[in-house]
Amino acid sequence: MVALTTQKITISVETSFQPKHRFAGISQVLFAYQISIKNNSATAVQLLSRHWFIADSMGLNREVQGDGVVGEQPVIQSGDSYTYMSMCSLESDMGKMYGIYTMQRLSNDEIFEVEIPEFTMVVPNRLN
Repeated sequence: MVALTTQKITISVETSFQPKHRFAGISQVLFAYQISIKNNSATAVQLLSRHWFIADSMGLNREVQGDGVVGEQPVIQSGDSYTYMSMCSLESDMGKMYGIYTMQRLSNDEIFEVEIPEFTMVVPNRLN
């Protein structure tokens, strides 16, 4: 697990390889990741959008942007957490992701960015 705190918002990430989703003749490898967003600030915040940077060991880089996460723009109260799961496919057996959440403090409508820590996705036998 990796974690990073920006502007009193802690982002924690855990990844797992999804071997059941690997098909013969298809080069893509699928990983699941679980993200927990903990609001350590004194006021409620809302996650407005995400911006991901994804790279694999073949040198393929891509960006993904969009509103919210998994179809939601959650409001996270002071002291609470929001957790979700998503997936990422790679063209190789190793890669990484990192990014930015754009959030808003509901007490004063301030828009701010929170860093998503870089995390790796590696097929387990690659580590041998």
